[in-house]
Amino acid sequence: MSLKMDRASMAFTFKGGMLPMTVMELTSGDPERIRDQLAGKLSQSPAFFQHTPVVLSVEKLDEPHLSLERICAVCRANKLLPVAVRGGGDPVKQSAWALGLGWFPPQELRSRSLESVTPPSEEPVEQDDTPAAALATPTGRIFRGTVRSGQQVSAQEGDLVVVGAVNAGAEVLAAGNIHVYGALRGRALAGIHGDHEAAIFCRELDAELLSVAGNYKRLEDIDPRLLGSTVQVSLSEDQLAIAALT
Repeated sequence: MSLKMDRASMAFTFKGGMLPMTVMELTSGDPERIRDQLAGKLSQSPAFFQHTPVVLSVEKLDEPHLSLERICAVCRANKLLPVAVRGGGDPVKQSAWALGLGWFPPQELRSRSLESVTPPSEEPVEQDDTPAAALATPTGRIFRGTVRSGQQVSAQEGDLVVVGAVNAGAEVLAAGNIHVYGALRGRALAGIHGDHEAAIFCRELDAELLSVAGNYKRLEDIDPRLLGSTVQVSLSEDQLAIAALT
């Protein structure tokens, strides 16, 4: 029996992707402490807690005292949706799988594995005016034109330079820095492999989401006085800092 299928008969395809994902880094495994802190967060930013998918990082916890089931229940009660667990040994992995969650190795091991493999090739992306709109460079990638809604442009190594705008609903990602020589209205994720020195630069800020090495801010979290400005986004003491550039 042939395993080949024509496109019309296929029900799905597998594609690699880098969706923005919130990591909830647990420093306590006490569900009640987690519940209390989430209640405070909910009052501060109710828009964030709208069925947001999260990855539970347990790398800083004492595993024998960990109850993933109770922690997941607390998250769901506050409209967070745990989708995976990062870190922990085999018991944690088995517990995650039993709860229907995915499991990721600790960040340190994950970073090593990313360094040891060749990044997969990307599928062709519909681009602006010319087949040469996106050019690979020795230190990253240059994209010329508008990144349209629903489109994703990434640089798996080095920096990404967008000579144009990033529309709402579009996404740009880079292992290093991101430079947008136009309006940034979509999502920008720099340092996607954990580079805390990465930064985002844009000529006009109106982003749906900004992220550097997994630390992020949504549009509603950005100081309104910075919207429409030329800015630099970087990490300062593990917090995202946005500064106007003159």
